[in-house]
Amino acid sequence: MAKLLNLSSGPQTRDRWTTPFIMYFVAASLLPAAIVGVVVNGLHSLFIILASVATAVLCEFVFDKICKKPDTWKDGSAVVTGMLLALSLSPSTPLYGPILGAAFAIIVAKCCFGGLGKNFINPALAGRCFLLISFGKSMTLFEVDGVATATPVADLAAGKAVNITAMFLGTGGGVIGASILALALGGLLLWAMDIIHGQIWISVLVGFTVFMGLFGGHGFDPEFLLAHLCGGGVIMGAFYMATDYTTSPVSRLGQTVYGLLIGILGALFRVAGSAADSFSYSIIIGNLFTPLIETYIIPKPYAYRKSAIALQNGEPQLPFWKKIPRPVIVLTVIALVTGAALGGVYTMTKGTIEEKKRQEKLASYKEVLPEGEEFVSDPGLDEKVSEIGGSYGTDFGKITINEAIIAKNASGETAGYGLSVTSGDGYDGNVTVSVGISSDGVVQGIAFTELHETAGMGMQAAEPAFYEQFKNRAVSRFKLLKGGGAAAADEIDGISGCTRTSTAVTNAVNAGLDFYENVLKGGNYGE
Repeated sequence: MAKLLNLSSGPQTRDRWTTPFIMYFVAASLLPAAIVGVVVNGLHSLFIILASVATAVLCEFVFDKICKKPDTWKDGSAVVTGMLLALSLSPSTPLYGPILGAAFAIIVAKCCFGGLGKNFINPALAGRCFLLISFGKSMTLFEVDGVATATPVADLAAGKAVNITAMFLGTGGGVIGASILALALGGLLLWAMDIIHGQIWISVLVGFTVFMGLFGGHGFDPEFLLAHLCGGGVIMGAFYMATDYTTSPVSRLGQTVYGLLIGILGALFRVAGSAADSFSYSIIIGNLFTPLIETYIIPKPYAYRKSAIALQNGEPQLPFWKKIPRPVIVLTVIALVTGAALGGVYTMTKGTIEEKKRQEKLASYKEVLPEGEEFVSDPGLDEKVSEIGGSYGTDFGKITINEAIIAKNASGETAGYGLSVTSGDGYDGNVTVSVGISSDGVVQGIAFTELHETAGMGMQAAEPAFYEQFKNRAVSRFKLLKGGGAAAADEIDGISGCTRTSTAVTNAVNAGLDFYENVLKGGNYGE
């Protein structure tokens, strides 16, 4: 009985990849994006991923046992669902979010419709949309260092400038799986392995880009289009969700129509919708249209295709260039596209990034010199800074005076000087501060424009308890006290356990005071 033939209706086909291999390979291709998300957003992101994957696997296991079905939880599809759901969530999502979302995705969207191969919409997207509808406030909360902030796509919708390079690398905020570079590399690898269909993800991106160019309000501006492609789950959706075997068409033409539908709907929701982050809904609508597409777009039988007829007629075989293994071609394309993307992103965003840095620097000068209404440069002062070169003496460690600018008050008189000073002695790299010094030598305050110290430790330098110690002090040099107990005007309490960060900041401020004393004082700059 065990050797009986298993007969089924056509078509009968076998593939070199098994379902478990495909699913676990997809999960592995998502690991780079997951790692970037955890490194950028912190340990809570890891807990979200683990909770989502564990819940998805456990729910499928329990469902199989209750319904006395084969152990389908072993095929890896639940792992992929859990990972995709987690990577599409905010790093601030409470842990009940991925647990409830994964349970809904597996039990309702997948198992209740018959399991893998029978679900009519993508389970991970079903779980995400369930959370957005049921727990909208907590699911759309994005925080950085405990402060609520908007996603890059929300900023785009509001007409604000965004850092496209940070979005591309995954450091610009948003969902856990926000690294476009990691997602694109993983998706292109799946394409190279012939696991996903190029007709789908290419048509999704083409449909989205063309619609945004036509109706987005900025024409085919490369920077505008790239910003939208890098945000809102477009890349994750195109490579990982729209390409789901069960919910996408089987014919090449059908896949192209399906992909264009998703891309156009996603762009339409981005342009005219109230929720900027709504690409998930366009994919689910595309899933619902799949049966209709399959009904009207029927694949041509192989015997009627040109390649099969040519083979039957004994016509010449494929040319040499078509015999090159597809993975070799695709991996070469991946390398070229990645290099071009990185170079293109840098070129297109260089000016925007520099302008953003300039605005941030001016804002920091305004913060430390509140009486300043206008901030101007002085050729003579710029020359003095240039003469210093890359290092400012030896008394303050690795110090660089980056810039000196003059603050003018409402009457056009010199209100003080703003200095940008960098110390290379921070625990985790450079520490750059803007130091505001009044015309009579009083430190008005300091503000950070570059600080990458350890969270919870050196980053305490950015808290008022530390940096406000420098405010409104008339001294020639500050003294750092490691043990606390500062009482004199020139004494500063260091951050407990963070001597290097405290020293770097204090040395930067002291270098600014020294520059004022030896260069700015009595120099008649800006007059």
